[in-house]
Amino acid sequence: MMADSTQEGRPRARALGIEPGVFPTGPHNAITDVAGVLVGQVTLVEGADVRTGVTAVLPHGGNLFAEKVPGAVFVGNAFGKLAGSTQVEELGTIETPIVLTNTLSVGTAVEAVVRETIRHPDNASVRSVNALVGETNDGGLNDIRAGHVTADHVRRALRAATDGPVREGSVGAGTGCECFGWKGGIGTSSRVLPDRFGGWRLGVLVQANFGGVLTIGGAPVGRRLGRHAFQEAEAEAQAEQGGHAGSSADGSCMILVATDAPLDARDLKRLAARAVFGLARTGSSYSHGSGDYAIAFSTAEALRVGPGDGEVRARPVLPSEAASPLFQAALEATEEAVYNALLQATTITGRDGRTVEAIPIEPLRGLLREHGVIADPLDSP
Repeated sequence: MMADSTQEGRPRARALGIEPGVFPTGPHNAITDVAGVLVGQVTLVEGADVRTGVTAVLPHGGNLFAEKVPGAVFVGNAFGKLAGSTQVEELGTIETPIVLTNTLSVGTAVEAVVRETIRHPDNASVRSVNALVGETNDGGLNDIRAGHVTADHVRRALRAATDGPVREGSVGAGTGCECFGWKGGIGTSSRVLPDRFGGWRLGVLVQANFGGVLTIGGAPVGRRLGRHAFQEAEAEAQAEQGGHAGSSADGSCMILVATDAPLDARDLKRLAARAVFGLARTGSSYSHGSGDYAIAFSTAEALRVGPGDGEVRARPVLPSEAASPLFQAALEATEEAVYNALLQATTITGRDGRTVEAIPIEPLRGLLREHGVIADPLDSP
């Protein structure tokens, strides 16, 4: 799957003509365009009511506990569960793969990551592991209370992690996700800075399961297509289901940001903040019940540290004054990753026979042409 290819016949954003920002993408337009980053996924679609999975992102393919990477977390709205975040906040390092799953499977994933870490032959004396596991709630489509995600599923995602193209939409931890009233899921995008800005690469992966009023390139998509959290029909539907008006604005978005730029934890937190800010470009409401988190890390080998590393040595760190182009890249890639999650997602029927539709491509195409977001073929020379 290349940068503009399709998932089951559905286009990615660039194939539709949506090109947020000013910087070019990497060859796969994915988080794996940052060298060394690996992604593994396990998708669970079983019977009528299992619609969930696991997505694992590895900052590098070695022993992460022995070669910790600089990392940081930024919280937009904390209605969520991000296990391991406090140690990352305190120490500024990430020492395990980052795993995404559903809300009630966080504990299972933490246990699996811990076991995989201490199983490594070089970690025979390890007695403390800070597993980093995030989630969104897929209970609208998935029988979340039954605990269908197992430690084996997490292990399989970790061991399947690879570079290259990343599957998007209704896969992995995005299998049961919903976004802006349509089917959501996993999305990814990347940016490559020009040489004059360092030539650094940055990639984003999102688990898009949030609400608001969808906007694409300034076009009022949610309003014009009649699907958003605050419309009267939505309020009536929620009332019929015993919910409160506008509750579909709730949800969560986990955002992972990778870069090969040598940023320290302080500037990585600033980078993570820009990723959360990037959700605003898509129309996110950052609602009361939304868990909006970003985790940023650097793959720069010179900044990695081992357990008990007390050596004093010079480490190359990008000055804060040079970070602005990376901030722009994070905004752009986050926006595009959300669009890719929506566009690549497929219609899913799950728990209690409930169906969540994929965003319709042709009405969307017409609306984007009307608002000048994408070119009209009649305007082509």
